[in-house]
Amino acid sequence: MNPEIHRLLHEDRARQLRTEAASFTLRPASAALRSRLGWTLVEWGLRLVQGAPRRSPRIA
Repeated sequence: MNPEIHRLLHEDRARQLRTEAASFTLRPASAALRSRLGWTLVEWGLRLVQGAPRRSPRIA
């Protein structure tokens, strides 16, 4: 594929994505829920890591 055509296609798709992203907004309740869910997942992950047996690093 010609590099110029590839660049033009990329720029067109990037413009479409920017337009779509600009029209997308999070409602405040949705953002708060998303944040709370994210921190809950982090907490669960930390608990899982603390309970996992520790392994010594492998030296290749």
